[in-house]
Amino acid sequence: MTSKISWSKLLPVFMSYIVMGFVDIVGVSTGYIQKDFDLPDNLAQLIPSMAFIWFFLLSVPVGIFQDKWGKRNMLVLGMALSGVGMLIPFIGYSFSIMLAAFVFLGIGNTIVQVSANPLLQDVSPRERFSSFMSLTQFVKAIVSLLGPIIAATMATQFGDWKLVFAVYAVTSLLAVVWLYFTQIEESGAEKEPATFKSCFSLLKNSFILMMVLGIFLTVGADVAMNSNIQNYMMHLFSWSIEEASLGISVYFVALMISRFLGAILLNFIKPKLFLIITTTIALLSVLLMFMAPSPTVGLVAIFLVGFGSGNLFPLIFSIAVDKMPERSNEISGLMIMAVSGGAFIPPIMGAISEYFGFMSSLSVLVICMVYLFILSIAKTKKA
Repeated sequence: MTSKISWSKLLPVFMSYIVMGFVDIVGVSTGYIQKDFDLPDNLAQLIPSMAFIWFFLLSVPVGIFQDKWGKRNMLVLGMALSGVGMLIPFIGYSFSIMLAAFVFLGIGNTIVQVSANPLLQDVSPRERFSSFMSLTQFVKAIVSLLGPIIAATMATQFGDWKLVFAVYAVTSLLAVVWLYFTQIEESGAEKEPATFKSCFSLLKNSFILMMVLGIFLTVGADVAMNSNIQNYMMHLFSWSIEEASLGISVYFVALMISRFLGAILLNFIKPKLFLIITTTIALLSVLLMFMAPSPTVGLVAIFLVGFGSGNLFPLIFSIAVDKMPERSNEISGLMIMAVSGGAFIPPIMGAISEYFGFMSSLSVLVICMVYLFILSIAKTKKA
């Protein structure tokens, strides 16, 4: 029997995923800030670090605290902090002020990512949770793609790229008000509140440990793939950097298509089977990148990697939470902490590339996909 969907509760939670996508503005912002202040590369890279380091530091504490204070309240706080961060650039424009802005944006986004997924579970029919998870990632991908476009439009039309932050701040405020006045009955209130011990003790469970590692490698491979597509096309096919940038667009379009289709197909296909199918596509596609005889085949391989990996995060997350729904806050904290894989896998690829050549560094992506394929076969049978 299919449960009725309460759109009045679901839509304000969905809007939080729009706010979640705002953190990806850090990519285009880094380029503008580096140019405006003539920063060396090492200082410029402090900007994304200020946004993403909080996933590692705060995810578990947020998961524990929201168990006591409530998911909706924490999500409202996270979106409010994100909005504050996006107002800071209008105080003044300096490198230190922009670092402070991304500290607030990073902290707020960490809270949003930890809180939104378990709250989505509370407002979704159980049989639709995996589908809605993929749909929210599709929404987030659209926002991530629009960010650079909005920034470029503000720069050309109004002479100030930072006006993108004003758009984001207003949207965050609307999301805060809407969710604040939405009453949601949350699950998990009857059990003992989460603690650091109860949270990390979950890692003794081999299923949870392997799922958390799966998220770590999924996000790490995604960031590594995104940041190395240009190098791939330039090294293998001698394309210019402008031509090679086409590969990035191909990859993001594949992610969007994958997540949109995932939101539809997961209404008919069980998440465990879908995980096996998508990890198989992702693994075979990464192997195809090694053997691509032409730029066209290379772009097809890039598209298929994005198509296969687009739903891995929502699938792994939903399967883990569905196994232990009463521990959703703690699992969410561990899962979002694992998003820090995006800060670790790319440097490993960079080090291998420096010593053994770029194509050798792609072996890291193969290892990630092999693990995820094994995870889909071995662990989901027990889920």
